[in-house]
Amino acid sequence: QVQLVESGGGLVQDGGSLRLSCAASGIIFNVNNVNWFRQTPGKQRELVATITKSGTTNYLDSVKGRFTISRDNAKNTVYLQMNSLKPEDTAVYFCSALRLATMTRYWGQGTQVTVFS
Repeated sequence: QVQLVESGGGLVQDGGSLRLSCAASGIIFNVNNVNWFRQTPGKQRELVATITKSGTTNYLDSVKGRFTISRDNAKNTVYLQMNSLKPEDTAVYFCSALRLATMTRYWGQGTQVTVFS
């Protein structure tokens, strides 16, 4: 059974930083792709960042230069370091992993990030 557990969300002032963590069981992150998505009420879920099995990273244009996705293989955990946060970054952030062997996607439960000005 695959479980993705996010942590690290919270309330932060405009310009502040947060680091989200996504710890996995039942799936090995460094042989699959892992993403961070975010969603606000009434809007579609938005892809924020990706780290592939080879370590290649990609970002939503609006977070480039502010957010960094990384992976700790020993802990089987993926992080999203978010700096220079803006109110428009407020959302529920979801960790998601794509198991490449079966093209099955798994989701965490989400963690709320709220940026106030």
